[in-house]
Amino acid sequence: MKNVLTAILALFAVLTAGCNSLILKPGDFSWPVESALKVNEKEIIQDARHCFSVNVKALSFAEFKDSSAIKSLVRVIRDAEGYYYITAAKFKNVYIFEDAEGSFQLKKLVPVKEQGLESPAFNQRAPYIQLVNANDPVLMLNKEGIHEGEKK
Repeated sequence: MKNVLTAILALFAVLTAGCNSLILKPGDFSWPVESALKVNEKEIIQDARHCFSVNVKALSFAEFKDSSAIKSLVRVIRDAEGYYYITAAKFKNVYIFEDAEGSFQLKKLVPVKEQGLESPAFNQRAPYIQLVNANDPVLMLNKEGIHEGEKK
């Protein structure tokens, strides 16, 4: 009887251990088009299409040293690996975030234009995210930063 119970427990352990390592791949988390989101009175951007919202006070403070300085639309796009790229007019940087428990965690800060962006827009150009800004050269970004193009 003791051997049967041990065998059952061993079988159960083997079966449940296999469930913990289940991986579904390949996965593509990219958004085909950027979202241009307005900051609300609580300093939150919300995207109903992609079902997320996040407070941008800390982002505003990081960029402008003022937690309520973002007055333009916030540009957000997600790449195939699931990283979020965020910027806005007057930003000097593109912020690349990854999912964390109930939050976004900064993966990479990418300086793009010392004078600040005028009219930024993101495009999906797999495997990169394209940053277009006014008459500036187009920048190709990935989770590590600028892939090609010149930094302004």
